[in-house]
Amino acid sequence: MRLRTFLMLSLSMLMLAANAQSPVGKGGKQINFGTGISSWGVPLYFGMDFGVHQDITAGFVVSARSHPDVLVLGFAGVGNYHFNRILEIPREWDLYAGLSLGFFVWNWDSKYIGSKNSPLGLDLQVGGRYFWSDRWGVNLELGGGSAMSGGRIGLTRKL
Repeated sequence: MRLRTFLMLSLSMLMLAANAQSPVGKGGKQINFGTGISSWGVPLYFGMDFGVHQDITAGFVVSARSHPDVLVLGFAGVGNYHFNRILEIPREWDLYAGLSLGFFVWNWDSKYIGSKNSPLGLDLQVGGRYFWSDRWGVNLELGGGSAMSGGRIGLTRKL
């Protein structure tokens, strides 16, 4: 509960910063990195988005997480629709939703007794970003469906 309160306060403080430009747009690129929550340990992630249309990005995300006696590595392709234009959202914000299709490598000690999980994962995600400058923003994403599920919080850097 304290972590959740800290994260919400941090996000609120960042929202008081200056104007920026969002979403990435056709031909643009951005990287995303940070941490998250899940039932399989605390994930670390890195990803990249490529603007393929003014409202659509495609990209990838790589994640790693550990849980007692378990290591999970994830590799996923990501597609998102950005709602800024149709909902007339201010440019410093980026609201999106989409799908992720990934492959997961589960590695655990032979003594570990747990459910065997599928190496494939399909997730739905919804998220948002707030850009406090032309290049930097904070992101928050919620998802569900596989080992990639849970939530993520991190930073975005436009390239």
